[in-house]
Amino acid sequence: MKKSTFIFNDTVYLKSTGTSVGPLEKAGPLGEYFDRSYEDNYCKEKTWESAEQRLLDDSITIAITKSGLKQDDIDLALAGDLINQNVISNYVMRNYDIPFLGMYGACSTSMETLLTASLLIDSKNFSNILVAVSSHNATAERQYRYPTEYGVKRAESSTFTVTGSGAAIVSNQKSNIRIASVTVGKVIDANQSDPNDMGSAMAPAASDTIIRHLNERGVNPEYYDMIVTGDLSKVGSKILVDIMKEEGFDLSNIHDDCGKLIYSEDQPVFAGGSGCACSAVVTYGYFKNLFDNKKLNRILVVATGALLNPTILLQNETIPCIAHAVALERCE
Repeated sequence: MKKSTFIFNDTVYLKSTGTSVGPLEKAGPLGEYFDRSYEDNYCKEKTWESAEQRLLDDSITIAITKSGLKQDDIDLALAGDLINQNVISNYVMRNYDIPFLGMYGACSTSMETLLTASLLIDSKNFSNILVAVSSHNATAERQYRYPTEYGVKRAESSTFTVTGSGAAIVSNQKSNIRIASVTVGKVIDANQSDPNDMGSAMAPAASDTIIRHLNERGVNPEYYDMIVTGDLSKVGSKILVDIMKEEGFDLSNIHDDCGKLIYSEDQPVFAGGSGCACSAVVTYGYFKNLFDNKKLNRILVVATGALLNPTILLQNETIPCIAHAVALERCE
């Protein structure tokens, strides 16, 4: 059997984090846990893309500052976004004198960068690695659906791209949160083709990764305080719980979804949040705070991504998906 879960024996730590969000995210139930926010989605810039760059630069600057490190102390940066050719990450990283690898896993990129950094730190070839992701509702809508100015009617099953950015420093220096293990996802195609229902398309990928993680680690779901998905939304979250129950795993009391947590019921976000920043800002903001205040001991974060683009959907293709998992544990 191929191994997809890697366990670290106190060699990899989450040293610091930084988050920056837009106004709707700040107004949501987790608003107090984000480091920086803006009053409008332009974030004091002239274009949506420049606004997303500012959000990403914010989160990186905050994470580095909190870490107490200098740029020269950071061996590598891993970053990604949703816009063609990772242009947001590439343009931001031109301002940093840090070796850089751009990464893309759609909305799963937050945990893809974190697990890759963890593997590299565990290899002992690196000491400190910066990871970061971003997304912006207006940039993503323009690329994947329709410009917001069109006012196109949305399906209730559709998700709402989070405007924000999350960054972290992964290090071999001990901190209060260790990265205990990671599970690399597989591309799963559930034969779904509706771009307005990403939750249904991504849920099977999430269940596949979670099951492999639990089996390869030899633990039950109750080993974790929470098993959290990235952005399955209200629709996909229910499907995941049903799939897992059919496979003999009960997640009903420990599962939640970042896309459900970041917004309140009365906000105009349809089925919930999505985007690279969704799981990143919730994990690096909200969950990091719970760890710091000793309200969490163990959590499995499973970021999901729909690996599509508009062109290939017009060719009547289905939507393959992936999910990457990272287990975080509090250190005494």
